[in-house]
Amino acid sequence: MDALCDLCLAQVCCSLDALCSRRADGSMCLSRAPVFPQEVADQLLLKMVKKKILNDTTIRIFQNCKELRLRRASIRCCQVSAQAFRLALCPHRLQELDASGVLGGLTVANIVSGLASNPACRSSLRRLSLAGLRVDWESLEEDGGPCVGFSSLQGLRTLNLANTDLTDAVLEDICTLPRLESLDISCSAVSKLTALLDCKNTLRSLTTHRLQQLDMSPGRMLFVLGQLHAVRHFDFSEDHLAVNAGDGRDGMETVRQLLDGSPQVLPSLVSLDISGRRRIPEAAVRVFVEARGALVFLGLLATGASSCDILSSKRNLKVTGEANENQVCEALRRYRDRECFIREALVHLYNLTADIDKPRPDMLELVLSGMQSHPTSLQVHLVATACVFNLTTQDLAVTMPVGLISSAVAQLLYAMKTYPNHQQVQKNCMMALCSDYILQDVPFDKYLAATLVINWLRSHEDAPLQRMAVAVISILVAKLSTEETAQLGKDVFIMKNNIAEVEVLQADLMEEDLLGHVLSLLQDSRVEQGVRYFAGGTLAQLVSRPEAWTLGSQLRSTIVEQLHASIMTWTQLEREMVSYRSFRPFCPLLQAWQPSGVQLWAAWAIHLVCIQNASHYSNMMEKDGVAELLRALAAHPDTHSDVKGLSDGILRIVEQHQSL
Repeated sequence: MDALCDLCLAQVCCSLDALCSRRADGSMCLSRAPVFPQEVADQLLLKMVKKKILNDTTIRIFQNCKELRLRRASIRCCQVSAQAFRLALCPHRLQELDASGVLGGLTVANIVSGLASNPACRSSLRRLSLAGLRVDWESLEEDGGPCVGFSSLQGLRTLNLANTDLTDAVLEDICTLPRLESLDISCSAVSKLTALLDCKNTLRSLTTHRLQQLDMSPGRMLFVLGQLHAVRHFDFSEDHLAVNAGDGRDGMETVRQLLDGSPQVLPSLVSLDISGRRRIPEAAVRVFVEARGALVFLGLLATGASSCDILSSKRNLKVTGEANENQVCEALRRYRDRECFIREALVHLYNLTADIDKPRPDMLELVLSGMQSHPTSLQVHLVATACVFNLTTQDLAVTMPVGLISSAVAQLLYAMKTYPNHQQVQKNCMMALCSDYILQDVPFDKYLAATLVINWLRSHEDAPLQRMAVAVISILVAKLSTEETAQLGKDVFIMKNNIAEVEVLQADLMEEDLLGHVLSLLQDSRVEQGVRYFAGGTLAQLVSRPEAWTLGSQLRSTIVEQLHASIMTWTQLEREMVSYRSFRPFCPLLQAWQPSGVQLWAAWAIHLVCIQNASHYSNMMEKDGVAELLRALAAHPDTHSDVKGLSDGILRIVEQHQSL
């Protein structure tokens, strides 16, 4: 039933234009909207977010809050303005809202004032996530708007303000909320935590990762923590990659005193995260764990203490660290949104999976999740792509769910596209793609893959990787439709280094299915002529070296015959299709002993560029010795008349230019 609902909502998203009318301001409104079940309305909004179609225009379908009633709304990372937010979402009796990372200038102040404008929301809203936004209360004061704060949302229980410019003054307002249970103020501008004493009876979860401006002595910190009797989870972790060795002394001392101190400090604590706090003594960890019998989680990644022997004896205790597989996987699960920890965990996972011999789809899912969460992080993708290779190499991918492998390939292609000039990322991706099972049996965007691999070949000269890339292409090209191949010709094949010209790669192209496919492109008159031209060039290069030909003689004879016959049907192109820096690769093709089809392709290619830019190519012909070869062909008694005629035509162009 869930799958059917998902398919229906996907169809609604695809058909939104047809299902909607337009208001005077251009925003959308469902033309004939039935009353949606409340949960389905939430799911529709989420589906629009995932499909990346939620914006100021489309979000306004939820302005009709009688038929589309929202309770749990997510507009995470979408482009939504303050006005569209107020019109579309604020009239609803929301219980949860995730507006983290929203683009379009929407601020914390806009959201809080908008929600507070609905009396129902003031009491109904329980969860609010605004991570990554500007607070900007000043803008409301400048606009003469009502002075409201978080304290106006009296029903709020969970609040996430990580990565914001949250100040001490705003924190004081937040801490007056009568039901506040969970607070995340990580990476904010808060310098004092004393305000937390105002919610000490209700606060159960406190996350304070990377508070760079925190200005409290260890003694003062322990005094505040000592009064937070209800707190069960405390996150005091640090970004170990950003902190210098001499920084964070107060934080380290606070951690040391917390670990060594009395269980009366945070007496309800069952979960503590101090990952990234370097040089934590194992002895302090042992004391802490022994004193906290109810502990269920301890974050120790990048602390140097995750190998403490007592940790393995606690069956119900989950730990993030690097001592073993369970700790590393737990880190990848828990720290999805923290790049510093994802990078650290992936490095350890790579080492753990270097010699893996059993399929681990669970690990692969964690790696892909990390890549998806940090699409702009080169360091994450550098290590993650290597992990993908480790986890899918040999026959490991065969027994995993096909959908999971498809997702893995999609992430590899994203990495290739995003980091085209990073050789190690490209190498990792190429090695992972170079799998018969993946290339033959797994569904993915093969056109995109072929484009990326060929583009890589254009600009790199690493021979082992070139062979690998050609092996990948030899399978991918045969999987493309005629239309895709034609488009590929327009987008990519027009390059200055035809891969068939590289002798070291020619052996890798000796695949009968591949050459049969290229031959079909050459012969098919429906295929765009540029594609046929490059198909002919590939074939001409391969048959020009009989000593390197490893396939049947009949196939070579057929290719030679069809080269000649097909080229004679080509019309002269008016537009510039290709350019050459040198004619030297053509010299072997213009030898008198070459088959006429090979000679004809080379002569046709030279004639094409000469008639379009005679001044540029006439000098190149003399310099590279091509003019001399053409004169020899024209004079040779065994040269085919078609080749002679084209050679004479090229030489006339050269002579005419030289006489000017």
